[in-house]
Amino acid sequence: MTHSPPASIAGHDVCVVGGGLAGITAAVLLADAGARVTLLERRGELGGATYSFDHGGLVVDTGQHVFLRCYERYRALLDRLGSAGLTGMQPRFRVPVLAPGQAPHVLARTRGLPAPAHLLPALAGYRLLNARERFGAIRAAGALRAVDPDDPANDRLTFGGWLAEHGQGPRAVRRLWDLITVAALNAPAQQASLALAARVFRTGLLERADAGDIGRPLVPLCDLHGRPAQRLLARLGVRVVTGSRVERVQPDGTGFRVVTGGASGRAARDELVAGAVVVAVPPLAAARLVPAAADAGRDDWHRLGSSPIVNVHLRYDSAVTRLPFAAAVESPAQWIFDRTPASMTDGQYLVVSISAADDTIAVPAGRLAATYADAVAGLLPAARSARLVDVFVTREPRATFRQAPGTRALRPGPATRLPGLVLAGAWTDTGWPDTMEGAVASGHHAADVVLAHLASAERNLEGTR
Repeated sequence: MTHSPPASIAGHDVCVVGGGLAGITAAVLLADAGARVTLLERRGELGGATYSFDHGGLVVDTGQHVFLRCYERYRALLDRLGSAGLTGMQPRFRVPVLAPGQAPHVLARTRGLPAPAHLLPALAGYRLLNARERFGAIRAAGALRAVDPDDPANDRLTFGGWLAEHGQGPRAVRRLWDLITVAALNAPAQQASLALAARVFRTGLLERADAGDIGRPLVPLCDLHGRPAQRLLARLGVRVVTGSRVERVQPDGTGFRVVTGGASGRAARDELVAGAVVVAVPPLAAARLVPAAADAGRDDWHRLGSSPIVNVHLRYDSAVTRLPFAAAVESPAQWIFDRTPASMTDGQYLVVSISAADDTIAVPAGRLAATYADAVAGLLPAARSARLVDVFVTREPRATFRQAPGTRALRPGPATRLPGLVLAGAWTDTGWPDTMEGAVASGHHAADVVLAHLASAERNLEGTR
């Protein structure tokens, strides 16, 4: 994950705005290359959307984040942070699927078979579909391998429409395709971009046998990302300023002036001058920060929209499942994760994650608690006799951008019209959906553009001497 440090880069000042995975990645790479880096983060800790908080002594993640073996840049970042050992990776893709009143069914790849044959036994034996639906799904999976995720025409189509054209009825979509689509794209197939769905299914499941093996955090996200990043950046000499709200970024001679205030808005304004700036914040915040001259599409970034995720946290007085996680069909629950910390000596802590939660985001917490406690009891028989010690709800109203048809044209690349002012974030045009891999990839792209700009500026300066 390192760049060779060009001698011409040493000593240049770069400001990274935003301490999420994209900003952390860019800051590490730029520091590796010899730049003097300042990272500004509005919150009190690094980590961006992957952060944690305390709830009655329980460290809680705002969202449930898993990753795939094919998330190579994200996994390399974990290695660099020294936290890869705090995750667990399946030896092979294996997802238990729960349905009310039925024994768990398992979707798993078959060892020793090349892609896409590694999934054929799982699809052929998937008893939540009838025989006709199963073999139709196999044919559709084969056809999906031919869909180019980089073809702009495919980004103008819905995945649901494509599935219907390939013989997938509503039940097959609901019981199979949306298990992955809703979780990966935060949108059901009927609303999701075909191009982004093709990226998920082709890269994660259909092109390499082990690509879809699932990894998951074994510790809170603050211990996986934010705190290790703070330590690494300190070792690299990066100046990290938390609680710093950036108000605007403006050109200033050959560089940029970054105007900041305290996160509360009451602190005195401050200014920082840098030769290059990486703006690694969500699209609405980025549109407020960068000058109009930076990108002709800046005023359209709001059209990316947002899609919410809701998490219902359930703490029981006794264990109710041995599954580390499971998907659910024909239930209000979508995915259930066991997040019981090692320090918990009795009981179990589960989180129900509801993606594409437009109909759920505004529902009162009490009603959500009752609905999802009942849903888990309908899926896990042991939950019916266990006592609920605590139930609470967390909401992410803008968890991702809305990954609908037409979004590729709205996603900017890293370079802007102002050389040295660079964009990063999972919402930018990485070719990936709004995922941790996309965020880290954007940090790589941003660092590459900054380093090329600084090297060019240094050559021009030397030419005038």
